[in-house]
Amino acid sequence: MTQSSIFQGPVTLEEINTNQIIDGQMARHLGIEMTGIGADFMTAKMPVDQRTIQRIGILHGGASLALAETVGSIAASYAVDRELFYIVGQEINANHIRPVKSGYVHATATPLHLGKSSQVWDIRIKNDEGKLVCVSRFTVAVLNKAPTA
Repeated sequence: MTQSSIFQGPVTLEEINTNQIIDGQMARHLGIEMTGIGADFMTAKMPVDQRTIQRIGILHGGASLALAETVGSIAASYAVDRELFYIVGQEINANHIRPVKSGYVHATATPLHLGKSSQVWDIRIKNDEGKLVCVSRFTVAVLNKAPTA
């Protein structure tokens, strides 16, 4: 039995990491890389290094939000017909649970709601040991590419 997917069209990690996370943009600057695609989730990782830490040497909360919005946006964009629609972020929030000083953080985005005009995504960020670092909720608007008459 094959498992159906919420994602539309062919989607590969190579395509995302080459064509969605591009030079000169925040995700590439922060070292974010997509790492997994499941039937109803996508995962990404980000290094905890000089680009993503704050002044006291722990992961910056804003970097966690950038990771959450990146994995959520990419997942959301593949959950619609990309020929007809595009997504834009509307709201994101986060609760920071524990600090991280080194290694990587790993984010998993799963949908809570996939509607015609909006989507809501749950993003869980964990450290290399699998301990919860941050929880985020991300809401996007689904917009038509072609203007409506």
